[in-house]
Amino acid sequence: MGAQIRLQHVFADDRSDPLFATHLTMSQLKILLLLARHGTVSGGELARMLGVGAAALSGMVDRLVVQDLVTRAEDMHDRRVRRIGLTKAGTEVIDGIITAGVSRQRHLLSRLSADELSIVSQAMDLLLREAAACATAPTETQEPDSL
Repeated sequence: MGAQIRLQHVFADDRSDPLFATHLTMSQLKILLLLARHGTVSGGELARMLGVGAAALSGMVDRLVVQDLVTRAEDMHDRRVRRIGLTKAGTEVIDGIITAGVSRQRHLLSRLSADELSIVSQAMDLLLREAAACATAPTETQEPDSL
């Protein structure tokens, strides 16, 4: 874990650049991240996910619509419902945040030998396998020190 934390610090500057480049509030960023994860959702669903009321959400979404980061459209099956989704620009903002630091990681990996890359690849496969298993397994309560 110590090595992983040190590596995260190496990439921290690259990862924070897109966040500093945006002028989003934390609530607006949360909305974009939720829409990136869940796709187009109703206003009521999004309000529940954020833990805010419909009126508060409406103002936040209005500002994101003005910035062309989200769309608000009538639901095809229920005209009373407004569905909120990411625009292309909104998707690009979130993708930029999520993939920040990739070029530095690519450069770092290019310095490794084929054998070393194979070891890294095997380790990543193991971590991904366990991450997938944890995502589908019932929640276990473990102390952080026991990992």
